[in-house]
Amino acid sequence: MNEAKKPGLDHAVQDAVAARWSPYTWADRPVAVPDLRAIFEAARWAPSSFNEQPWRYLVATREDPRDFARLLECLVEGNRKWAQYAPVLALGVVSLNLARTGEPNRTAAHDLGLASAQLTLEAAARGLGVHQMGGILPEVAREVFAIPAGFAAFTGLAIGYAGEPVGEFAARDLAPRARRPQAEFVFGSAFGQPLAG
Repeated sequence: MNEAKKPGLDHAVQDAVAARWSPYTWADRPVAVPDLRAIFEAARWAPSSFNEQPWRYLVATREDPRDFARLLECLVEGNRKWAQYAPVLALGVVSLNLARTGEPNRTAAHDLGLASAQLTLEAAARGLGVHQMGGILPEVAREVFAIPAGFAAFTGLAIGYAGEPVGEFAARDLAPRARRPQAEFVFGSAFGQPLAG
């Protein structure tokens, strides 16, 4: 792991949680199919409201240049600059409505996030990095990948082995990680009042 990315933990956590960070530079090394399948198996077993499992993933590897280029088109320009070097790209897609009622699924994005978090932690446990992206072009993705009505592309993911921090994005890969203290987001008896203990 990049030494600059080691977190300053206040409490002990699982190794994969501590190892997780979001690389911008990538090693020129493919992700083995068993590892790729394993990280999506972790996503498969994520919890979801009513067990709807509203997540879907579109995945492309550099071994398939055509599909990789098509997926790259679905990212905003700023993300294309660095994501083009990752060995795997993916789009996180959500089912917008509950299968059992047809009503809007207000937790679909949350559930996709849970699946992607489990995917990310499994990847970290295998020495892989995952960089999540909000900067995607959902309507381009719909057209390029024939995403049907009732589904929407929501996030992008770049997956691979972190490379040596060089070039335009080296500073980002070498910058220390920073997080809010728990007192700023874990509340007790009132919003904004830190949890006691």
